[in-house]
Amino acid sequence: MVEGAGVEEYRRIADRVEAAVRDGRLKPGDRLPPQRVFARRHAIANSTAIRVYGELARRGIVVGEVGRGTFVRAAPPLPGPALAEATGAAPVDLQLNYPVFDGQSELMARALAALARPDVLAEAVPRPAAATGTPQAREAAAAVLARPGWAPDPDGVLFAGNGRQAIAAALSALVPPGGRLGVEALTYPLVKAVAERLGIRLVPLALDTDGVRPEALAAAHRAAPLAAVYLQPTLHNPLSTVTGEARRSALAELLRQLDLTAVEDTTWAFLVPDAPAPLAAHAPERVLLVDSLSKRLAPGLTVGYLVVPGRLRAAVAEALRSGAWTAGGLALAAATRWTGDGTVAEAVAAKRADTAARHALVRRRLAGHAVRTSPYAYYCWWELPAPWRAETFTAAAAARAGVAVTPGGAFAVGPGTAPDAIRVGLASPPRAVLDGALERLAALAEEGP
Repeated sequence: MVEGAGVEEYRRIADRVEAAVRDGRLKPGDRLPPQRVFARRHAIANSTAIRVYGELARRGIVVGEVGRGTFVRAAPPLPGPALAEATGAAPVDLQLNYPVFDGQSELMARALAALARPDVLAEAVPRPAAATGTPQAREAAAAVLARPGWAPDPDGVLFAGNGRQAIAAALSALVPPGGRLGVEALTYPLVKAVAERLGIRLVPLALDTDGVRPEALAAAHRAAPLAAVYLQPTLHNPLSTVTGEARRSALAELLRQLDLTAVEDTTWAFLVPDAPAPLAAHAPERVLLVDSLSKRLAPGLTVGYLVVPGRLRAAVAEALRSGAWTAGGLALAAATRWTGDGTVAEAVAAKRADTAARHALVRRRLAGHAVRTSPYAYYCWWELPAPWRAETFTAAAAARAGVAVTPGGAFAVGPGTAPDAIRVGLASPPRAVLDGALERLAALAEEGP
C-alpha cells in the first residue's frame, strides 16, 4: 500500500474511474466497492481512496446514498448550475421550469413596442443601470412584490440582472469565504453552485411538513456560528411546502435571538393567491428578500429584485456592482412598464390558471404514487416506488420514456443524502406533451428497473 500518495495521485485514479464510466466499462447504476476495498485493490491508503470518491462526487460521476454505497450516476452532471440550461438529453424536458402561456408573446410585445421610442431608448441604453435603479423602477418593484399584509419600502429595493444574480449578490454580501450558510436539507441547486464558487460551506437544516424546523436552525448555529440562512418559505423548490404563519413567526423570533440574517427566496410565491405574508414582514430588519420577473414573465428579458434592510444596503449594492450583477437599463425600463400597464398582473393570473390545469394532469396520471406538491406549484416531488433508485429511474426515463427529469440528489445538501425521489417540472412543455410524458413515467415506474 502506498501511504501518503501525492496530491495528484487521487486525481489520476479518479481520471481512470471516470474513463471507465465514459467508455461503458462502468454503467449507470453500478455500485463502486466500499472505500476500504477500493484502497486495497489500487494499493493506496484509505485516506487517498476517500479523496478519490470525493473527487468523483465533485465531478458528478458518482452519487453516495446513505446505507447503500456509492453508485455511478445515471447521466453526466448538468452543465453549469443544476437546472440552469437545457441538456438536450431527452425529447421532453421536465427538468426546467419556464412557464409560458398561450398569448404571452403577444402580451409582452404590446408593452415592448412602447420602448422603441427614441426618447425611451436614449434614457435606457447609453449607460448601465445603477443597483438602486430609478425612483419609478423602485416604486414599480415595490408594487409587484407587495403581498396581503406586507408592502416593501421602495427605498429598500435594489436590482439585479435576474433572480440568480440577486441570490449570488445577497450571499456574497452576507457570507465570507469559508463561512457557514444554513440551508434547507433539500434546496435550490443553484444555491449549491453559487456557494461552491464563493467558497461558502452549506449546513443542511432538517425539514418537516411546515418547512425548516426552528430547533434544527438553533442547533446548527450552536454547533458553529452561521453567517446567514437561505430559506424558501413559499412553494419550496422542490417540495412545494408553504410555511404557515406560526412557523414564520417562530423563525423570525429565532433570527433575532441568534442575531442572524435570512435570505428569503420568493421567486415562486406569486403563484399562491392567499400565501402568508413573507418572512420579511415578520422580521424586516433580519430578512433580505430576493425575487425576479423570470417566472412571472420570461427568463429571456427579466430583472432580479432584492428588498434589503437598511443596515445591509450599501454592502449588497457593492456586491451587485463588483459582481457585474446589476440590471440592464433596457430590461429595467421594460420591467417598470410591464408592472405599470398591467402586463405582469395579467401574466400572473394566466399562470395561476395554467398550474391548476397542469395539476389536473398530475392527479390523473400519477394517481396512487407518493407525490408531494401544491396545487399552485409548477413542479412536484415524486418519491419513487421500490426498487427504483433516483439515478436509475432518471436514466431509464430518458432512454425508455423519452423524458428528462431531475434526480433528488441535485437538491440534497451534504454527501450521502441523495433521496430516492425525482423532481418533475410541469411548466415548460405544452399540456398535451406533458400529459403524454407523465403517462409514460407512470408506466415506467410500474414496470420496474
